[in-house]
Amino acid sequence: MNARLVRIAGRVQGVGYRDWLIREARRHGLWGWVRNRGDGTVEALMAGEQDALSAVLTACRRGPPLARVEDIEESFAEPPAEPGFFRRPTI
Repeated sequence: MNARLVRIAGRVQGVGYRDWLIREARRHGLWGWVRNRGDGTVEALMAGEQDALSAVLTACRRGPPLARVEDIEESFAEPPAEPGFFRRPTI
């Protein structure tokens, strides 16, 4: 299982980005979580098969219709211990 920690910047809070990402991740069978950060970014840990992970990472660069993604930072990460894809509280 491949895993990435991503931070998405731009107009990504208040536009349904987290709910959209949860649907995309679950549709592709990914495990992980998504949350808002106090600095206005969205952070997500995503893990799964490489093709599914790549598809969701590509989709993250567009986001939902009301979002405007300006930058994505991506780093390798350890996969989550529990299955499913969830929303975490804002930090």
